[in-house]
Amino acid sequence: MTRSLLGALPSRKGAFLAEDDTVHETTRPRLGDRIMAAVNRDPRTAPHGTRNDALLAVVLTVAAVCAALFTDEAGRPDALGWTLLLAVHVPIVWRRRRPLLVLAALVALVVPYHALEYNHLAPTPAAYVALYTVAVTGRPLRTVLTGATVLAVSTSVMLTVSAHQAVELLRTSGWIIAVLFCGIDVRYYRQYVASIVERAVRAERTREEEARRRVAEERLRIARDLHDLLAHSITLIGVQTSVAAHVLAADPERLDRETVAKSLDDIAETCRTARGELRTTLEVLREHGPSDTRGPLPGLDGLPDLVAAARLSGARVEQDLRVRTDPPPAVGAAAYRIVQEALTNAVRHAGPEPAVRLRLYDEPGALRVSVTDDGTGPTPGGTPGFGLVGMRERARSVGGTLDAGPRPDGGFEVTAALPLTMGEGTV
Repeated sequence: MTRSLLGALPSRKGAFLAEDDTVHETTRPRLGDRIMAAVNRDPRTAPHGTRNDALLAVVLTVAAVCAALFTDEAGRPDALGWTLLLAVHVPIVWRRRRPLLVLAALVALVVPYHALEYNHLAPTPAAYVALYTVAVTGRPLRTVLTGATVLAVSTSVMLTVSAHQAVELLRTSGWIIAVLFCGIDVRYYRQYVASIVERAVRAERTREEEARRRVAEERLRIARDLHDLLAHSITLIGVQTSVAAHVLAADPERLDRETVAKSLDDIAETCRTARGELRTTLEVLREHGPSDTRGPLPGLDGLPDLVAAARLSGARVEQDLRVRTDPPPAVGAAAYRIVQEALTNAVRHAGPEPAVRLRLYDEPGALRVSVTDDGTGPTPGGTPGFGLVGMRERARSVGGTLDAGPRPDGGFEVTAALPLTMGEGTV
């Protein structure tokens, strides 16, 4: 069955390369495969159809001449009979293009041939080929009506010649019905094969689209991770560097070596943490890396480190973490990144020593995240970044929602609601 379905597709010769890159001769499809390909293919779309039908007409003509010469000597054709017999096979050349017209022309030539009592067996194969072509290329209703019409016309002609011949025709009409139903069956089989091939092509296209979609989603995830990681780390390093520079410039004669050393240690620790997370994020881009190189996703257990880093940068962070159930890893990672970006924005845009409040709690079916500050917010007219867009994408990726904007009484607020159960469409 698999070979039959493959035969429905255009056959191509495949070249196979050995391990030493030596090109071997192309392999030709076997005879059985070529026969099934011809059976499965629509005759109207087959290559070299007219040429093949011309060869078929020649073969049928030779068979008809042999039948006329060696069977029923009493009905051997004369000059007119030979002319009609040869003319019967000419329309076969165009049977694929105009099957009904070919059948009508064949009937118009066969009727006087039989009426003149020539050999009745000789033109029969050509008539069967024309009937089969009509059945295999047309709708079943048209095929049945055509067969009934041909049978009625043939019987009427035979009645004018001989009642015995008409009865004999009706007795052998089972062959006509068999040819018609064979054509209908082949037509349905070809439609079935075409539908299977179409589904296979559609499935392959769907798999390719799904693969492209997953690649795009993975690239977007990596871009979000890199943005969150680098923005957070660079912001902390900038703030800590400013503290060290301020200490050095405030009173050089009274250098607070302990404060400067602590700031530099904090910068080094931030760099080490960022380097580790950056390596974990970029390892997914390795083409031949092991399957577990992605590492664990960040989760809620990393929030205290984010709070500590924000406090080292000068923010006065008040935290209220009340989570009684462990969320799915993807939800925990989304909450971690949202808090990370919100704290980074507060340190960057809320002014010196902003008061930040972090609330994280769960309720039936959802994890609530809230980060508020009392700062001035982003500078109007500045270049917009990707922080808020990234946070919203984080929330949507797990089926949640996020709102961010200025507070009525001053400051900035970020709130998110993340589901505690992952749906089929979330990643």
